[in-house]
Amino acid sequence: MIAYSEIIKYIVDNILVLGYTGIFLLMFLESSFFPFPSEIVMIPAGYLAYKGEMNLLLVIFSGILGSLSGAWFNYFLAEKYGRKTIIKFIKSQRLKKIERFFEKHGHISTFNGRLVPVVRQYISFPAGLARMNKLKFTLYTTLGAGIWILILTFIGYYIGAKEELIKIYLKEITGGLILFIVLSFGIYFALRKKQTKRHKS
Repeated sequence: MIAYSEIIKYIVDNILVLGYTGIFLLMFLESSFFPFPSEIVMIPAGYLAYKGEMNLLLVIFSGILGSLSGAWFNYFLAEKYGRKTIIKFIKSQRLKKIERFFEKHGHISTFNGRLVPVVRQYISFPAGLARMNKLKFTLYTTLGAGIWILILTFIGYYIGAKEELIKIYLKEITGGLILFIVLSFGIYFALRKKQTKRHKS
């Protein structure tokens, strides 16, 4: 049986030959129905930009556009086909919890969800089920995906040839992102609580 890692390597090696279109397609897949690490796309692309073989801005643009398109695919899938289809991807009980949380904090969940591995592939489902405002969905998805893609691309641009350093920095970045998410949620809830008190008084 072919290992999952070998399938991923085959996809990346072949689609990256397509250049910016390949980056778009891979990030579309990463953000939608075929989850795999975005690191294996954006870091090599950043390194190619460092070598002058690709344009840095076009690499970033292609990555963000691919992520946004994949997120929109999931959004419309949920919006059109509903819960019966989505529970094939997420357990029903977990989906209910996500939906309840999303009703109150949809926009912040969409933004932060794009920064969390694995979660980023599924955060668009509750947005589609809740029929989140499409402009807000686009804005927060683009911001969240953009931050992650910028980080990965610049890692590839500055240290792409040093694999050991990439492993070290990715661990630090993941820890930093988790802290950022916790802080952003904390600030959001504090502001929401303060706003609620003002309305009651």
